[in-house]
Amino acid sequence: MTHPSVSLTGKPPPRPKFGPKWRFNQHNRPQLPQRRDEEVEAKKREAEKERARRDRHYNQNRSNQNQPRREAAVFKSSVEIQPEWNMLDQIPFSTFTKLSFSVPEPEDLILCGGLEFYDKSFDRITPKAERRLERFKNRNFFKVTTTDDPVIRRLANEDKATVFATDNILATLMCATRSVYSWDIVVQRVGNKLFFDKRDGSQLDLLSVHETSQEPLPEAKDDINSAYSLSVEAAYINQNFSQQVLFRDGNKVAFDEPNPFANEGEEVASVAYKYRRWKLDDDMHLVARCEVQSVVEVNKQRSFLTLNALNEFDPKYSGVDWRQKLETQRGAVLATELKNNANKLAKWTAQALLANADMMKLGYVSRVHPRDHFNHVILAVVGYKPKDFASQINLNTSNMWGIVKSIVDLCMKLNEGKYVLVKDPSKPQVRIYEVPADAFENDYVEEPLPEEEQAQPPEENAENTEANGVTNDVEDKEIDIQA
Repeated sequence: MTHPSVSLTGKPPPRPKFGPKWRFNQHNRPQLPQRRDEEVEAKKREAEKERARRDRHYNQNRSNQNQPRREAAVFKSSVEIQPEWNMLDQIPFSTFTKLSFSVPEPEDLILCGGLEFYDKSFDRITPKAERRLERFKNRNFFKVTTTDDPVIRRLANEDKATVFATDNILATLMCATRSVYSWDIVVQRVGNKLFFDKRDGSQLDLLSVHETSQEPLPEAKDDINSAYSLSVEAAYINQNFSQQVLFRDGNKVAFDEPNPFANEGEEVASVAYKYRRWKLDDDMHLVARCEVQSVVEVNKQRSFLTLNALNEFDPKYSGVDWRQKLETQRGAVLATELKNNANKLAKWTAQALLANADMMKLGYVSRVHPRDHFNHVILAVVGYKPKDFASQINLNTSNMWGIVKSIVDLCMKLNEGKYVLVKDPSKPQVRIYEVPADAFENDYVEEPLPEEEQAQPPEENAENTEANGVTNDVEDKEIDIQA
C-alpha cells in the first residue's frame, strides 16, 4: 500500500502554488499577479492621500462642531456692525431647541387683496412634458415691512395688539435654528408696543439656495452659482412661478378691502393678505400680516394655497438630476432638497401654517441649461398639506412659537428705542444690539446694498436687468410706498 503523501512515481507531490513561498517560484510564475497587486496598493495609497486631503480641507473650513459648512471663510454678517452699537445679549441656538409654547387658535381681523384661481393642469407637468417659465414684468409684488404697512398702523392705533410683524419675519425667527447664513431683524419698542421690521434691501426679501448643504458654493460674487446670484435668481423664479400657475382670465376672489399697497389701476400679483391675531398671554397679543397666493374651488368649497418654487441650478452640486429622478424617485429629490435647503423649506411651511393655508404647492423649476441662469422650465408641481409637511420635516409648531415668545419677552424688557437682532455669520447664535434711533433710515448709510457692492460685468448688464426686472420692480415699489 502506497503512502498517501508519496506519488505513484515515487516523486514528491508538487508544491502548491499559493502560500508564503510562491514569490520565490519566479521561474514558474508570470509577473502579472504581482504587478496587479502593486497597482492595487498604489491605488489604495492614492485613495488614502485623497481622503487625507479632503479631510484636511474639510477640517480647515469647519468653523465649529455644529455647523460643518464653511461659514467663517465664506459668510459675512448681513449688516455691518457699527462701533457705536451696544451688544445687549447673545442667545445660542441650543437654547431655542428646548423652547415650547402653545398658542390658542388665532382670529382673522382683516382680509385684503384678491386671488386668482389655481390652474390644475400644472399638477400634471412632468420632466418629459415640461413648461417654459414665463416672465411677468408688469405685475407688481409688494414686500412692505411692518411699520410701513397702513393696515398694521391702523390696527396699532386701535390697540388691537401689542406685537406686530409679518409672516416672513416670524418664519425667520421660528426657523432660526435651521439657518446658516446671517440675517437681521430690526426691533422697535414704541410705548408698550413692539414692531419687528426688516431693513430696506434686506436679504429677507431674497431666497437662500443651498444654504444648509455641505457642498460650498463659488465665492466670487459675480459667479452665476454664488450664494447671492442664486438668491436673486430664486426670488425671480418664485415670483414668476406664483403667477404662471394661475388662470389669468380676470376671474378673482375679492376680499373685504383692496390690496393696501397698490395704486389704482396698476396690475398687481395675485395675493391675499390676512391680518391675524394670536394671544401670547392675558396682556399680550400679536398681529401678523400673512399671505396666500391662490385659491381652488372643489364642490363649492374654497381652499387657499401658497405657491413656492424650488430651483435646480446645476445637478453637480446636489448630486441629483431632477430630469432623470423626478418621475421615478420624487422622494429622493425632495430628501435632497430638505438636506440642502432645510431653512427655506421650513420657512415656507411656517408661513403656510401662519396663514392657515389649506395647501402648499411646491414647484420644481430648473435651468434650461446649467450655465444659463435667465431661462427656466417647470418640471413638476406637487401639493402638500402644511401640517403634514411640517411633521414630515420635523417642524414643531410649539417650538416655533416658543422661540417667538422668548424673543418677544426679551424685547419687552428693553427700554423704548431701536434694536437689531443679528444671526451670527459664523456661529449658531443670535445677538441683540441697541442701535441709534436713526439707524437704517435713508440718511444713515450702513453697508451698501448687496447688489451695489460689486458691479456686474458689462456684458451681463443688459441680461441681468431683464432677468431681475421683477425683483427690481419690487424694491422700487417698496420705496414708492414708503415715501
